[in-house]
Amino acid sequence: MIAQRKDDHVRLAVEQQHGHLGRNQFDEVSFVHHALAGIDRPDVSSATTFAGITWQVPLYINAMTGGSLKTGEINRDLAIAAHETGVPIASGSMSAYFKDPSCADTFRVLRQKNPDGFVLANVNATASVDKAQRAVDLLQANALQIHVNTAQETVMPEGDRSFSSWVPQIERIVAAVDVPVIVKEVGFGLSRETVLLLRELGVRVADLGGRGGTDFARIENGRRELADYAYLEGWGQSTAACLLDTQGVGIPVLASGGVRNPLDVARALALGASGVGVSGGFLRTLMDDGVSALIAQISTWLDQLTALMTMLGARTPAELTRCDVLLHGSLRDFCTDRGIETGRFARRSASLDALTEMTGITR
Repeated sequence: MIAQRKDDHVRLAVEQQHGHLGRNQFDEVSFVHHALAGIDRPDVSSATTFAGITWQVPLYINAMTGGSLKTGEINRDLAIAAHETGVPIASGSMSAYFKDPSCADTFRVLRQKNPDGFVLANVNATASVDKAQRAVDLLQANALQIHVNTAQETVMPEGDRSFSSWVPQIERIVAAVDVPVIVKEVGFGLSRETVLLLRELGVRVADLGGRGGTDFARIENGRRELADYAYLEGWGQSTAACLLDTQGVGIPVLASGGVRNPLDVARALALGASGVGVSGGFLRTLMDDGVSALIAQISTWLDQLTALMTMLGARTPAELTRCDVLLHGSLRDFCTDRGIETGRFARRSASLDALTEMTGITR
């Protein structure tokens, strides 16, 4: 049953990717173009450092799958792509491994095919401390993701219906495991209040996992006989909204959900993300065109992100937070309702002194 569910998730996720690659709230974020802000490409570094973690690039393959023969093959190819391009990679939920240890290789392959890469294990918020450590050990993981997904569980026919234990269990796992813990949403977004609570629990990093990419409420509703939860499709906050909502929360945030191209990566970094994760778009490329195409796609994204940083005058991903951005439409309305002052994002390099500092030119 678990293996079939994992295969269903992949099939339905790819169907979504074929069906909705249109607009999302990243399109309501635009850079102010400063014609003389550009710098020299050799001066641009893609490395990002957060919570004691250093990645050579700010892009990562986010959690997807594992637990069946087919998904093990997908994980193998994802790991090969991560190894070839140098991007970090996260496992899908390892709950299937805890229920059936015989599927361990469908997850372990992430390390076998990517021996020196940055690998994240992934468990749910009900996992025991022992299971969390087993997940880390199986993958020789550099970090642990704990995914939270109440909306998905609510629609999932066989999903959880008891959530009150999640907060204390996250705190126990954080205190016990020997790698950094990242708590991530699966596509419905983390609010400011949630991230502040995670900080109090000792969580090192929050992966905002916002609306705009794969919709797991829609996926699980597609698995229901009556498809009677259609009204929850589109639930939650977008990734762009979450980035704005969590400004200054005191722990680093990662951005995933609805990232379609290198410009979305740059937008997310400019709104404060320390790294940007992609799942559905990379899965679609892999399933449609194979691992060589995925390697080419990731390489192109990294090259074009460096080009955008060069044009914008950002020597590092963190310096993109000094670039001026405009917020539009429903995203601006969200900020108004949440008490977020938007004008400051458009004035981050307002003075000539700030602009010349970005370019390295002295007067």
